[in-house]
Amino acid sequence: MFRIGPLEPRWYGLMYLLGFLYTYHLLKKHHRWLGLENAEKADSILATLVLGLIVCARLVYVLFYNLEATLAGPWYEPFAVWHGGLAFHGGLLGVVLASVYVARSYKISWLRLTDVLALATPVGLGLGRIANFINGELWGRVTTLPWGMVFPGAGPDPRHPSQLYESFLEGLVLFFILRFVWWKKPRVGMVSATFLICYAIFRGMVEFVRQPDVQVGFVLGPFTMGQLLSLAPLIGGMLIIAYVTKRGEAFEPANAAPVKKARAPRVKAISSSSVASESETADVSTITKADINADLAEVEIGAPAPKKKPKKKKK
Repeated sequence: MFRIGPLEPRWYGLMYLLGFLYTYHLLKKHHRWLGLENAEKADSILATLVLGLIVCARLVYVLFYNLEATLAGPWYEPFAVWHGGLAFHGGLLGVVLASVYVARSYKISWLRLTDVLALATPVGLGLGRIANFINGELWGRVTTLPWGMVFPGAGPDPRHPSQLYESFLEGLVLFFILRFVWWKKPRVGMVSATFLICYAIFRGMVEFVRQPDVQVGFVLGPFTMGQLLSLAPLIGGMLIIAYVTKRGEAFEPANAAPVKKARAPRVKAISSSSVASESETADVSTITKADINADLAEVEIGAPAPKKKPKKKKK
C-alpha cells in the first residue's frame, strides 16, 4: 500500500479499521435502544468484539484452511495475524461469543446487540472484499465472460472477479436489505436473522464461481469449504426467526417506560327521567309540614285526613 517509516499499512487492515469505526458509530448512536446508560460504554464493547473477531477468525482459518502449513511453521505461526489468513466464518463466531459476554456483563439484550452489529457488518464485508480485489487474492474461476480479469499469480486465463461479486452482494445489497428491515421496526432479532440468512445465501452463490483455496479444494463433491461453513449461519438465522416469532420483544428502546393510555373522564348522561326526578325534587321542597302530617294520618287510619278548622275572627 504505502510506507510510513518502518510501518507498512495493508489495504485489508485499513478496510477492517473503517468497518470497526462504523460499528463504533452505530453502538454510540443506538446506545439507548440497546439499554446502555451512556454512549461511552461503546469503547469497551467494541474492544471486546474486535478481540473475539480476530482470535476466532485466525483460529478457524488455521483449523479449516491451513492447518498443515501452520503447524510446519514456527511456534508463533498460529497467532501471526500479520501474515494474513483470517476466515470470516471464524470472525462471525468470535463476534457471537464476544457479544454473549458483553450482553451478560452490561445486562443488555443479546439480540438487540447483534441487531446493531448486523447493521454494521456489511460495511466491513464490502470494504474487505475490495481489499481482496486490490491485493489480487481470492480470485474466481476461469471464465470466458467479457469482464473476466487476469490476476497476478493466477495464470494467464481470465477469471471471475469474485471479490467484486461478494463486495456487491454481501456489502452493498445486504446493507440496504438490513436498513429496510430496521426501518420496518420488526421484533428484536429479525435484523440479525436476516443478516445470517442473506449472508449464507450470497456466500453460497459466489462460491460457485470463486476458486477454492489450493490447500483445501473441494470438500464434498462440487461444494467448497466456504459453502459448508455457510450452513451454520443459515441454520442459526432460521432458529432466531423461530424464537423471535414466538417470544420476541417489541422494537421500542430497551429502557423505555410503557406508555399508559389516559382514561377519558366519565360523563353521566342526562336523560329525561333524571330531569323529571329533579323537577319532582324541586316540587317536594315546597310541601309544607302540615301536608306531610295529613298524608300520614290518611295512610294510618284509612280515612281522609281531618280538615283544618277555620280560625275565629276576634271581635
